[in-house]
Order: sequence, then structure tokens, then C-alpha cells
Amino acid sequence: MNKAAFLDRDGVINQKAPEGDYITRWENVKFLPGVADAIVQLNQAGLQVIIISNQRCVAKGLINIPELEALHRRMLVWLAERGAAIDAVYYCPHEKTNPPCDCRKPEAGMLLQAAREHDIDLSNSWMIGDSPADVSAAHAAGLRAALVFATNRCELCPLRSGPAGAPELVAPRFDLLVRAILGA
Repeated sequence: MNKAAFLDRDGVINQKAPEGDYITRWENVKFLPGVADAIVQLNQAGLQVIIISNQRCVAKGLINIPELEALHRRMLVWLAERGAAIDAVYYCPHEKTNPPCDCRKPEAGMLLQAAREHDIDLSNSWMIGDSPADVSAAHAAGLRAALVFATNRCELCPLRSGPAGAPELVAPRFDLLVRAILGA
């Protein structure tokens, strides 16, 4: 079985849009510093790298599926040009509903589907996100969770003994989390 690093898109790979806005055009994609190099490190360590992203903007009619997939292809090309390989992209195009769909984080559906399709050992893999929904989805799927959380309190804050539902690692940048994960 394979090990993987599942990455949220907005807030981990690229800068998040302002609250209430969405990344719907290539011109709005701003890659975060160190992202390509960190993905290269994951690739070199033999981890599959898979994007897992809620894309509610589809349900809101702000972008359609072909446009979203074209945006993702451009992201993958940009990363590949820098030596960073993404093995797959999974996204939930649904609106928040009650009851929720099984793919929208904090549900684990996308993670479980990716694990089946890529023969991934979830217990030896990580979800790297920037929200409590990412952490909840990770734990629901049996993954360890790492959280990008901008803070001046520490460079890397291990929370292995934290409360139930807490991420195992927290850092202000994706590249710091990758360094800690690969060193673990």
C-alpha cells in the first residue's frame, strides 16, 4: 500500500480568496511561498500527493465543472514545471446541505475514495489543511492531520497530546509542516 499526503487547495497550496469570495479564474491563483519545493520533498519521499478540496463555488454557479477542471489542470502544469507532481485532484462541488453529502469536508468521502483508487494506507498518511473541517475529515478517515495556521506563537507546534479532534501538527506554513512530517 502507498503512503500519501492529502492537501487542501485554498489556504495550503494557493492563497485563499477573501471571505465570501472564491478562486474561479487562473488570474486569481496566487501560489503560497515554498509550496512547489515542499511538494517536491513529498514526491522525493515517495508519498503520493493528492489535492482534496471543497469547491462550493460550483454549486453557487460561479464556475462550472469544465472551468474548474481547467483551472486545476493549469495548477498542475504550473507545479509540474517546478518539479512538483500531483497524483490526483478530488473536489466536492456541492453546497452545504442538511444532511451533508458524503464528499464535502468535514465528511471523509473524498479521502476514502482516493484511498480506494490509489491503494493508500490511510493510517500512514497525512491530511494537510487549513481548517477544522480538514482536521475532522482526516480523523474520520483514520489519517493524521496537520494544520496550516498563521501564528506568531511558534514555528512548529506539535499537538500530539492535544484534545480529541486536534491536529497532530500545526505550523504557520505548509513547508514547515512537510519538513516535520518527513522528519517524523
